[in-house]
Amino acid sequence: METTDKVIRAKERLLQRFRKQAPRSADRGERLPPGQRVTRGFPVLDLGIHPRFDPETWRLTVSGEVAQPLSLNWDEFRALPRREQRSDFHCVTTWSAYDLHWGGVPFEALLERAQPTDRARFVMLYSADDYTTNLPLDELLHDDVLLADELAGEALSTEHGGPLRLLVPHLYGWKSAKWLTGIGFRETDAPGFWEERGYHDRGDPWSEERYR
Repeated sequence: METTDKVIRAKERLLQRFRKQAPRSADRGERLPPGQRVTRGFPVLDLGIHPRFDPETWRLTVSGEVAQPLSLNWDEFRALPRREQRSDFHCVTTWSAYDLHWGGVPFEALLERAQPTDRARFVMLYSADDYTTNLPLDELLHDDVLLADELAGEALSTEHGGPLRLLVPHLYGWKSAKWLTGIGFRETDAPGFWEERGYHDRGDPWSEERYR
């Protein structure tokens, strides 16, 4: 726990520096959001905790305001409808990566199985490292939102959130939770890990919704 706290404090200091340095611009029509720079590759920025994946015990749970709660093992998840797509990725720390090649399950396929109730308006994402992040359900209804388990044609590596991460290309990357293990549909909103520490509740890169 002491090591984890030190990593969190170090990252908070780093992000305070990015907050001060991020440039401003206003052209929403550009592919690159304001304050971002294009980078080669796909950098890794996390708390330094990489949960171990055991396909025999792994579960993805879907709970809360749904008609059909789910607890999917790895084989059941992999049997859901799949697709591949190319998406850009925008990190709040000011870098963007273009045309990353992802594979996985469209979020809409999970919605069809779970059937959210009329009361479901928000979603909380839960990760194996105890990370959480919150989203309005509307943000997950975009047709490019993906439950991603592959990158560049290979199984998603642990450092990039494998075996499973959420991918929400139109929002900053902290909303695309790594090591995803739970999805909770809610009637009311609640802040996640970084939202409790001053990050914006939505995180739209083109509006520079980095921090409250």
